Amino acid sequence: MLETLLLPDLREMIESSDERGLHEFCEAFYPGVTANILSHLTPEEISKVLNKCHVSRKAEILPFLPIAMQVDIVEHMDRNDLSRLIEEMAADDRVDLLEQMEPEHVENLLPLIAQAERRDIRKLLSYPDESAGSIMTTDYASLPKNITVKEAIAKLRLQAPNRETIYYIYIIDEERHLLGFVSLRNLILANPDARLADIMQRDMISVKVDDDQEDVAHVINRYDFIAIPVVDQDNRLVGIVTHDDAVDVLHYEAQEDQELLVGVQPLEENYLSEPIFTLARKRGFWLIVLLVAAVFTAKVFQYFHDTVEQGAAITLIDRILMFLPLVLACGGNAGSQSAALVISYLSTLDREVKKFTVRDFWKIMGREVLVGGMIGMTLSTIAFVLSYWLLGLVAPPIVVSGTVFIVIMISTSVGALLPIIFHHYDFDPALMSTPLIAAMMDMIGVVVLFNMARLMG
Repeated sequence: MLETLLLPDLREMIESSDERGLHEFCEAFYPGVTANILSHLTPEEISKVLNKCHVSRKAEILPFLPIAMQVDIVEHMDRNDLSRLIEEMAADDRVDLLEQMEPEHVENLLPLIAQAERRDIRKLLSYPDESAGSIMTTDYASLPKNITVKEAIAKLRLQAPNRETIYYIYIIDEERHLLGFVSLRNLILANPDARLADIMQRDMISVKVDDDQEDVAHVINRYDFIAIPVVDQDNRLVGIVTHDDAVDVLHYEAQEDQELLVGVQPLEENYLSEPIFTLARKRGFWLIVLLVAAVFTAKVFQYFHDTVEQGAAITLIDRILMFLPLVLACGGNAGSQSAALVISYLSTLDREVKKFTVRDFWKIMGREVLVGGMIGMTLSTIAFVLSYWLLGLVAPPIVVSGTVFIVIMISTSVGALLPIIFHHYDFDPALMSTPLIAAMMDMIGVVVLFNMARLMG
């Protein structure tokens, strides 16, 4: 690995304050590679390295570091140095950093920043979290429609150094209404005397500034865009969301769903960076919910045990209690499988910008009934053989195998149904986590088992 080879030399340069060597290190690699190497150092060591490179290069390297590490680094910087760094950073990157800093620190810092950048920062900070506005950048290329291709290329040369991407050039009027766009490729290939109004694409896809960031990321992913324009309610261009920010959003949302599926509130930082108390609180919340669910299961168990008829039924119950863990495991596992598969399917629909239809609902429920029936028949047969082998009687194996079949049928249907209901009401389907489904199936399993014993008793 590159960092393994370079870190000893880099630490030696830091200890000896080798300004020339540290400057050459910052300039030698792609900013992302440099940041990856620096991430193995402490924030104090990283600050010493970055202090030896030009502020524009520092602004390119810093966004590739984890956001928590960025905050630690800038806390050691002089206010004037930090204000110059903020001015050099891309609009979306600096807002991401400022959002994680203490509000008082940000307010003290803003007066030192140039007025244009300060106004842009305040505007971007005003958008709701997890909206298109919160992840967009205002560093986009735009041109009027009534100029020639030759004039457009000349103007674009002046804009390019300060723009995040110039592959899409957005055509706007004097009030910044979005009229269309032209790609850099088409601009270069066009007749130099042609007007932009004649070659621009008018039929284009845009998103609203208050759209959910996940929906925006799915649109970019669906159409393989490099960037997508963001407009306000009056169709005025206010920014663009680039593909790299869309990738970050999709990664964050996938990680959030994965955490919800195992019953953990989403983490703000990575596992090792999250404070112990916060980690315990976010994991403990769902464990408390599951504990309460288990109490209800115990209550159901107590009710049936106290109210079941005495005699043959109670004897039968005593015989089959040893199979209760088997029944509960079958139901919980089958329901969790169904929930996980349906949640995965629903997320695929979101990525492809497709609507969930009534036909999809009946198709899913029909498949789960058929699959549940096939799995239920197989497992109930195995359960009958095992319980007959252990008890040598007919009644207990019938109760156990019948319960396994019914519980699996119910659990596969419920496991598929609950995420669909949450999706319909615009809740995250991943909230129907596999531990929660398993806890619900435990309660249903106890009810079915005791009722089967009552019928056979």
